[in-house]
Amino acid sequence: MPLNPFRKAVVLTLALVFAIALGRESRAQSTAAPAVAPGSSVQQQKGPTVVVPSTDQVPRLAGRSTLYCAGYIKFQRFTGVPEIVGALEEQEQHSFSDGDVVYLNQGSKQGVKEGDRFQIVRPRGAVKDVHRSKKGFLGIFVQEVGMLEVVNVKENTSAAQITFSCNSVMLGDLLTRVPLRESPPVRPEVSLDRFSDPTNKQRGRVMMARDGREMLTRNDVVYIDLGSEDKVAPGDYLTIYRPLGTGTVTRIDNEENARGRTSGFASDRFRGGGYSIQAQRAKESTAFTDGHGYYRFRPITTKEIKRDRPRMPRKIVGEMVIIDVQTRTATAVITRVASEVHTGDWVEIQ
Repeated sequence: MPLNPFRKAVVLTLALVFAIALGRESRAQSTAAPAVAPGSSVQQQKGPTVVVPSTDQVPRLAGRSTLYCAGYIKFQRFTGVPEIVGALEEQEQHSFSDGDVVYLNQGSKQGVKEGDRFQIVRPRGAVKDVHRSKKGFLGIFVQEVGMLEVVNVKENTSAAQITFSCNSVMLGDLLTRVPLRESPPVRPEVSLDRFSDPTNKQRGRVMMARDGREMLTRNDVVYIDLGSEDKVAPGDYLTIYRPLGTGTVTRIDNEENARGRTSGFASDRFRGGGYSIQAQRAKESTAFTDGHGYYRFRPITTKEIKRDRPRMPRKIVGEMVIIDVQTRTATAVITRVASEVHTGDWVEIQ
């Protein structure tokens, strides 16, 4: 059956489009680079490589600010370290932060080179009047302030730019080499055993915490009196505990609910019994009162019960992990808590 003019035009158009597509494909194949056979010296040019982040990376407990702003207690003295003695904009400001340029009192003559990276630290004074289990000098508390990189070096001075700051940088701050620290991996989540027995391993105390805090919780940075001399290392986990019945800031003196009265415990109108549920307890089951309402035996007191009881289990309040170790002390991060942690609590290696 002959095609009408409209159908004939559609068929011709489709045939033309198909022919053009075949021509473009043949030209592309003729200009493409030949395949490289295995072992051939001709190398095919590779495109950009896409790196897909691994989904099985181990999660870490501490970030950069926790690792490098935690501070530590240094037993040895700082000797011969560079010091920040000036700044590019010191005419307008006395404290500095990220991006600011500062000047050091050492240069090429002292071995400083362009590209050197330093940590900015600030000694705050000897550690004393803290909870501790060790005797003698523990060290100087050192505040970690930030980091910088040297951008220009003269003979006896250097210019450096602050690249990372935890607090405001000031003239007089000291510089040390950037310590190599690695965040401990997150351990598989398990229930905190609040009744675990002691391990009889190294034991110390929570001496103090960052920013002078005394009531502590998860992710707080603390300082303990266990160090390299006690054979502890970064990544070690410790149990936080305290003796049963301690750790509160208040003290209960009136242990019993009510005092005994000389006129007895029954009311004047409703005489339902000789004792009140709020009265003191008799020392023994045979205790009784005479006709005047006096106890024939001593009442029971909480203090007496605690004094005569057997040795009680310790109270476990949390867990921490060490992130930095010095000679006599270590810096740690609280990872889990069962109740509020206090400075003065005890710690034991798990």
